[in-house]
Amino acid sequence: MSNFFKVNEAVWDRALRILLGAVLLYLGWGGVVTGTLGVVLQYLGFVPLLTGIIGWCPLYSILKISTRGQKA
Repeated sequence: MSNFFKVNEAVWDRALRILLGAVLLYLGWGGVVTGTLGVVLQYLGFVPLLTGIIGWCPLYSILKISTRGQKA
């Protein structure tokens, strides 16, 4: 089970997720997008932000995908 929680995101993947999460949070919490879509963005932004920060994507683990590559 320990392999399930190993880092499975490359640096570029993590950076992209953090940027995407920050943009979604800004759009939602900053009031740029209002209404129901704004509320959805407020919470949806946390998903890529958190997965980018910790470097582990649960969906990648389930599908056995990794953008990290192989270590020598």
